[in-house]
Amino acid sequence: MTQFPKSPVLPALLAFALFQLPATLRAESPDTPPSLFNDPIVASGKGFEVKRSQVDDAFINYNASLVAKGSSIPETQRASVRSNLLNSIIVDKILVQMATDDDKAKAKKQVDDYLDRARTNAPTPEAFDQQIKSTGLTLAQLHDRLQDERLSSDVLWRNITNGVVVTDAEVKKYYDDNPERFKMPERVRAAHILLSTEDQITHQPIPPEKKKEKLKLANELKARAEKGEDFAALAKQYSDDPGSKNNGGEYTFPRGRMVHEFETAAFSMKVNQISDPVETQFGYHIIKLLEKIPAATVEFAKAEPDIRDGLIRQEVQKRLPAYFDKLKADANVKIVDQGQDKAAAAPAK
Repeated sequence: MTQFPKSPVLPALLAFALFQLPATLRAESPDTPPSLFNDPIVASGKGFEVKRSQVDDAFINYNASLVAKGSSIPETQRASVRSNLLNSIIVDKILVQMATDDDKAKAKKQVDDYLDRARTNAPTPEAFDQQIKSTGLTLAQLHDRLQDERLSSDVLWRNITNGVVVTDAEVKKYYDDNPERFKMPERVRAAHILLSTEDQITHQPIPPEKKKEKLKLANELKARAEKGEDFAALAKQYSDDPGSKNNGGEYTFPRGRMVHEFETAAFSMKVNQISDPVETQFGYHIIKLLEKIPAATVEFAKAEPDIRDGLIRQEVQKRLPAYFDKLKADANVKIVDQGQDKAAAAPAK
């Protein structure tokens, strides 16, 4: 990575596994008034229907995510992207219907906990509200959408992995056949306190006088840490990095993962040394080097769980197309509107 991680998001396993596209449809609400314009049903199945507006919203949001990275959907791929998104929405709706009461209770708790953490990690209540607003959804709608994503992921994983067996011999063979994959480069474990120099709501640079105040505070925190105050406690109280403040500001990373200024400082320090303020595009960082970890080979015992999980996922990828075809056939999926969405896959015969 080239920047510090932002707050975690719940994985949309279905969308990733099916098309590696986000399931970005807007959640429907019983309080939403009927559209003033025609919003035809483009697909239907047992117990559900999909309207064109849902596919449009998914398409717009997906394209916006690409634009934010300096790209966009090529004209020649627009039809196939819409088809993939429609398929993702259809399968997501089918899987949610298959969820048990226990699944729903578990997913609700996970989403409640996630949103509570996001609220706690936000710099201010206003910043949290702005983050929710930027999704185009109300908090209740976002909760429902995240819960449906969690449900579809859990149901999919439970059903698709049923009967998948990876033997100990297969795991060991993969380890022996791929030695390069288990070589770990030199890493450092460091903690930091970030004092952001951008407005937490607008993400614009703060005025010069406020930036000077941030630098002054950074120097004061360095002095307090060098006098023996608990660095982790200072990070929890002062850091503007939501991805690390609650675990004392810690990251463990090799070269090439963090922004250049931060990485250069961390790898040049001695263990337990506390840096002067280091300025990056994110603001001022006070860094404490906690540990230098030399390059090494990961032992088989430590690698085994990840290898087993990876081999299971490989088998899952092979099973997905046939599984999705069966899901749609059993749900009697029909593409109702033959306009822009006619490329969407019909039920398997």
